[in-house]
Amino acid sequence: MKFDCKDSESEKIANYEAQQMTFDMRYFFISVGLLFLLGCNADEGWIDLFNGENLDGWHVYGGSKDYNGWDVQGGVLVFDPAKRTTPQNSSLMTDKQYTNFELSMDWMIGKNGNSGLFWSVVEDEKYEQPWLTGPEIQIVDDGWTEYIEERGDINRAGSLYGMLPPTEIVSKPSGEWNSYVLRIDHKANQGYLIFNDVKVVEFPIHGSAWDEMVSESSFADWEAFGISQTGHICLQDYGGKVAFRNIKIRELPQ
Repeated sequence: MKFDCKDSESEKIANYEAQQMTFDMRYFFISVGLLFLLGCNADEGWIDLFNGENLDGWHVYGGSKDYNGWDVQGGVLVFDPAKRTTPQNSSLMTDKQYTNFELSMDWMIGKNGNSGLFWSVVEDEKYEQPWLTGPEIQIVDDGWTEYIEERGDINRAGSLYGMLPPTEIVSKPSGEWNSYVLRIDHKANQGYLIFNDVKVVEFPIHGSAWDEMVSESSFADWEAFGISQTGHICLQDYGGKVAFRNIKIRELPQ
């Protein structure tokens, strides 16, 4: 900053303040512009699957209009077994079907709770449950020691249920929020899960490598398991209290 020696002290101060204000305004608009661009890039292509108000866009597997324990509480999607109106399981599914996508969501499980995130679920009366067709990313209380010791890491939170264990144990305790980002890309034959910011499983989703994984699992004799590349996304009712929020999806090229 240069001042003319002939300027009075008050003029020097006024000139400095004017130039400083110009700099500050310039910095402000540049900062706002950067934040806007970053925000646009971060949200590009993502849409809400859950609106935080009601269950529009979702239905219970099999088409029932009775949500049977599912409701919205304070902007959060909750399954509470104490609110069931009928005894049967009522897993919740998207109305729309998806093929290639990224799915982002937060989940919180109750003590000794068990749930799951399924994709490529085929809804047909000959299949009584979504897990007969759709592969699952496990959601469970990892603090449920008896369950984990009996089933092993292949069935703990973040596993490709019954097939691949998570490479790291990153789950938070029951009653705390966890985050999942699931990518399913049949075009690239790639699936993976980012669990609390850590990639914990990666796997093929069709072809000989996928078929081999299925053949070595308990799903080997299930004729429709993991066959369809297009299907519903499903949140499992498995008898435990569970909550979901910030459920978003971004479809990928076909």
